[in-house]
Amino acid sequence: MTARRVDPVPRIEPLPNEDGSERLPILGTIAHHPALLEPFLAFAATLALRGVLTRRHSELLALRAAWNCRSPFEWGHHVSYALAAGLDEHEIARVARPIDDADWSEVERDLLCAADELHEDQHIGDATWNRLRAQFSEAQLVEIPFVVGNYTMLSMVANATGVPLEADLPPFPGRTTANGR
Repeated sequence: MTARRVDPVPRIEPLPNEDGSERLPILGTIAHHPALLEPFLAFAATLALRGVLTRRHSELLALRAAWNCRSPFEWGHHVSYALAAGLDEHEIARVARPIDDADWSEVERDLLCAADELHEDQHIGDATWNRLRAQFSEAQLVEIPFVVGNYTMLSMVANATGVPLEADLPPFPGRTTANGR
C-alpha cells in the first residue's frame, strides 16, 4: 500500500456519523476539496440507500471493483458491507478469483463479468449485456456501471492518496507489494 500522501482534514475524520460510528478515513481526504465532498456524499448515499440493485448484487460489484483496482481500503470496507448484505466469507474470498473458478449463480457470474469488462475497457460486451438484460430491469442495468464506476473511483482516490485501511478490517487478499499491487 502507498504510504499516506494526503493527511485527512482533522475537522472531518474524527467526527462520528449520526449513528455514532466513525466516519470513513477517505472522507477526511476528500474533504480537502469541499466542493466535491457534499455532492459526492449525496451521490453515494443515493446509490446505497435508493439503489435498485439488491445489496448483495451491489456488494459483489463493489468488491470486484476493489479487487480489480487492487484497493486494500475499498476491499476491507466492502468485506464488512458484503457480510451484512448476506455474502459469506467463502463467497467473498471467491470474488478475488477468476470467475470460472467459482461456483457462482448465473446472475452473479454475469455481474462479475460486467465488473471485469467495465474495468478492462469501460464497456460491457454484447454477450454479457444481453444476459444481464434478460435478468435485470433497465434501471438496474443503468445502476450496474454506476456502482462499478463509483467504487473504481474511490479505489483510485484511496490508492493514489494513500488512505490507510484500518487495522481492524480484513486485509486485501493475496500478496501485495508496497504500492498495493
